[in-house]
Amino acid sequence: MLSNDAEARLKEFNDTAFPKEMITITDRVRIAVGWGHSNCIIVEGDTSLILIDTLDSDARAARLKDELSRLTDKPVKTIIFTHGHPDHRGGCGAFRDTVEEIIAFAPKKAVLKGTERINPILNKRTFRQFGYGLSDEELITQGLGIREGHAIGDGVYSFLPPTTLYTEDSVKRTIDGVAFEMVSAVGETDDQIFLWLPEEQIMCCGDNYYGCWPNLYAIRGGQYRDIAAWVDSLEHIMSYPAEALLPGHMLPVLGHDRITEVLGNFKEAIRCILDETLACISQGLSQDETAARVVLPETYRCLPYLQEYYGTVQWSVRAIYQGYVGWFDGNPSNLNRTAPEKYSRNLIKLAGGEQAISAAVKTALEESEFQWASELCDLLLGAGETVSEEGKTNARHWKAESLRQLARLETSANGRHYYLSCAKELEKE
Repeated sequence: MLSNDAEARLKEFNDTAFPKEMITITDRVRIAVGWGHSNCIIVEGDTSLILIDTLDSDARAARLKDELSRLTDKPVKTIIFTHGHPDHRGGCGAFRDTVEEIIAFAPKKAVLKGTERINPILNKRTFRQFGYGLSDEELITQGLGIREGHAIGDGVYSFLPPTTLYTEDSVKRTIDGVAFEMVSAVGETDDQIFLWLPEEQIMCCGDNYYGCWPNLYAIRGGQYRDIAAWVDSLEHIMSYPAEALLPGHMLPVLGHDRITEVLGNFKEAIRCILDETLACISQGLSQDETAARVVLPETYRCLPYLQEYYGTVQWSVRAIYQGYVGWFDGNPSNLNRTAPEKYSRNLIKLAGGEQAISAAVKTALEESEFQWASELCDLLLGAGETVSEEGKTNARHWKAESLRQLARLETSANGRHYYLSCAKELEKE
């Protein structure tokens, strides 16, 4: 979402959303917030510690391990992953000397065959989304937590493979005297689970809830995240009488009434976007028309835990649209679109040539129409030999400036990073 106060809002969010704390929830359960990009939940068993996720790097997990040794002499013998994202598993290797079992759930839907063939571009887009090439000043915040360790020289990913991989929908176990119910909960990932500790009345929800608008779609790319299933998972989580909700990122939510309020609003806001998007599709609206029409009702838009600091509503709408009906919007003109280079050449010719487009870009920049300026630059950059080398050089410079200005207006950390990363790439060409 673009907003004139985006940078100030992101700075405030970064300063308050994930302070470094070791928070005691009950005599048995603590949560380490701000020790890494993600949280680590520590459960004390009769003779050992059970970790739910392990932070994002070996160095950070080693510091956590040292802290735990000051609290208890019980070793870490069990690790449970809420899902497979590397920022939740990257510190696992720090516990290799004592861990005896590592538990995970298999994805409910397999990754598309051949995905490994596009990993280079997915990795490039991931680099942009998370701002790995940006300075701390440029980045402001990585969104869900402090910057990942591997991005700033604070350790590396250190993975250990699961020793127990469940395919069931739900598993109940007692681990070192602590009762757990582990439940498959498709949402941000297809291997996502939540963990219910009945004796403690604690719900560990992984990344299906955190305190801002979620990545219903990640701009780095990936398979469609089933939003309807995500809503169902949130309803399932809410069916438990939790007194503490411990998310995979940011601060816990405490008290049953508060959990019901927060999760209820979070769930209904997502359901609202899904329902409104499907309504627009059923009316025959295009993806662009739908993305422009669907907005969060004010009831949800003002809530602090639904601000667009990570994902955005518009990206969510576009993902839902494509997830349900694919790329074709029903307009026959789009069945066989003019090839991009020819399209750019034709529009430049129609507008009066390269100089006319260049003048329009300058005007757009002067009038703070940064999105329009960027789109006009794309015409110049996409028209092949029709545009002079000087014109393309100017267009790269203007587009980089447009992206930097858009970054200043973007409330989503991911969007900000993508704008700035691409601006840097253009300046190097």
